[in-house]
Amino acid sequence: MREKVYQMFILGTDGGGYIDALKNGLGGVIFFTHDIQSAEQFKELILRCKTFAKIPPFLSIDQEGGRVERTENIHKKHLSARYAYQNGLDFLEKQTSEIALELKSYGINLNFAPCVDVNTNPDNPIIGERSFSSNPDEVIEAGRQVMEIYRRNGIIPCLKHYPGHGDANSDSHLTLPEIDLPLEKMEAVHIKPFAALANEAEMVMAAHLHCTCFDKSEIPTSLSKNAISYLRNKIGFKGVIISDDMIMKGVAKFGAVEAVETGIRAGLNMFIYRNSSPETIDVIETIVKKAKKDKVLALNIEKSSEKIRVLKNR
Repeated sequence: MREKVYQMFILGTDGGGYIDALKNGLGGVIFFTHDIQSAEQFKELILRCKTFAKIPPFLSIDQEGGRVERTENIHKKHLSARYAYQNGLDFLEKQTSEIALELKSYGINLNFAPCVDVNTNPDNPIIGERSFSSNPDEVIEAGRQVMEIYRRNGIIPCLKHYPGHGDANSDSHLTLPEIDLPLEKMEAVHIKPFAALANEAEMVMAAHLHCTCFDKSEIPTSLSKNAISYLRNKIGFKGVIISDDMIMKGVAKFGAVEAVETGIRAGLNMFIYRNSSPETIDVIETIVKKAKKDKVLALNIEKSSEKIRVLKNR
């Protein structure tokens, strides 16, 4: 059980607990700009993670191009999704192939991209140019191409941020944004790319958003049984559902252990933490203890463990 719980987490290097966590079966590591000072240093860091890992880990990054690009210390910046797509599908393919080959050369096997948010709010402080378009059909076209290129290069793509961050007027790193749209509108615009691409996707990231179409009470979709059940049962997604960073203010206020436990009960399979501090490791160990006494929690962990195992085997 302890190993299966650790498999459900992807941690950052800050705090230093990731090495011991890898020895205990940690699911993966996420790398940020400060982790990448040179190509050789980064390759060595990834090799170190693989050496200590009890189970082959996800070695992950947020490398979208443009505003969100973690290799900026050692590599030229690419265009953001919007501008790459505006230059045409041939340009988007070329740029995505360059990013994929670079990531593969370091040893990355999971990229938290593409963003398939439909950016309908011009004042959106967090998505903006990270979105391919304000048109859902164009987002689907671009998102499908990007996924295929990563997959072709042996990198797992991850669709984000379900159920769509494009209408938000605040930043989920700082607060819990509210999306107050009826389900019909969400389905016609924001959920549409996820519905179109989910059957082709290995992984979907759930956003820290309060969507009133799923829950009247203030709960993030990342922890919402209604939102996650919709993704599973209505859309039919069978892969791994992972949270956005659990350190973000949009979810942190729900309590560290409580948030993870709520997410597991809702059907979330994995959690991202940008650090591996003692506090973060304590969250994992506390969930292990709870699971040993709680059959429902343990059953959900077993289901998640199987989905993670299937993806890693692929």
